Amino acid sequence: MSISDGVFIHETAIIDDGVEIGSGAKIWHFVHVLTGSKIGSGSILGQNVMVGPKVTVGSGCKIQNNVSIYKGVTLEDDVFCGPSCVFTNVFTPRAFVERKDEFSTTLVKKGATIGANATIICGTTVGAYAMVGAGSVVTKDVKDHAIVAGNPARHIGWVSRTGDRLGADLVCPRTGETYGENENGLVLK
Repeated sequence: MSISDGVFIHETAIIDDGVEIGSGAKIWHFVHVLTGSKIGSGSILGQNVMVGPKVTVGSGCKIQNNVSIYKGVTLEDDVFCGPSCVFTNVFTPRAFVERKDEFSTTLVKKGATIGANATIICGTTVGAYAMVGAGSVVTKDVKDHAIVAGNPARHIGWVSRTGDRLGADLVCPRTGETYGENENGLVLK
């Protein structure tokens, strides 16, 4: 186990061998971080979070209570996971059929937000700074800066890097930053 300076780990948390935790991370009540996982600097894992095995959580991530992040899921830097959001790891689970060799990869890119109780179906990518509405079910890739909501999640608008909804002019009302469209979603001009 490799734990950097300034890390807080609550006494009820379980950290397996072979885990790396970056400086300033906070690991709260009843968290379990499994072997081979990496938690980035300044990340916060709320109560009853499970990470791993072999999962990478970037720096500055905030994972709220009751979230499990399974093998195959990668969170880039500054990702927010709302309470009780769900990541799946196989498409057709059955209790009596072993499918650990069928885990699909899921990528959540830098700065994305996943709302409370949302479900991210395995094999998808949530784009940079995208926003997934609470309770949504993501069944296909989400573009950078897209807002998606519903079941299945559908594109309903665009959001800036600061989380402000963009109008037709694609100018952030908070920062004045201007965005333009490309094949991956939006990009700063």
